[in-house]
Amino acid sequence: MISGSGLCSSFKCQLLLGEHCLDEDEIFIALYNAGASLDVDTTTAYITDGEISGPGYTARGQQLTGVQVLGPMARTAYLTWNDPIWTGSTLTARGALIYNRSFADAAIAILDFGFDKSSNQGSFRVKFPPPAPATALIRLL
Repeated sequence: MISGSGLCSSFKCQLLLGEHCLDEDEIFIALYNAGASLDVDTTTAYITDGEISGPGYTARGQQLTGVQVLGPMARTAYLTWNDPIWTGSTLTARGALIYNRSFADAAIAILDFGFDKSSNQGSFRVKFPPPAPATALIRLL
């Protein structure tokens, strides 16, 4: 079961050790069904168990593009990417895992959509929160 959204605990330690370069590394997002065992405290790397499949989706997900490292604003530095979109897809997903393919598929963040999202021969889009100090997906306060 997908257990909430947030930054993975392992990522926080790796970030402080300088093991991620988020504006240069290959950062991917993979989609998962409701039964996937994703948890911000225990997920440390990309997993295949519970990853979705279907027309328009390739295993391991897709690379995130358009990285922007922003700030500091209101004493916060933050980061965002373009919203990932799977066009011409027929998919159902409950959540996602953002991971660093350049660093041993290390887990960065888990997204719990709160309900199953679907596409039917259309576009499946993961809408990232607005890039601002209080809302960005990845932010350092």
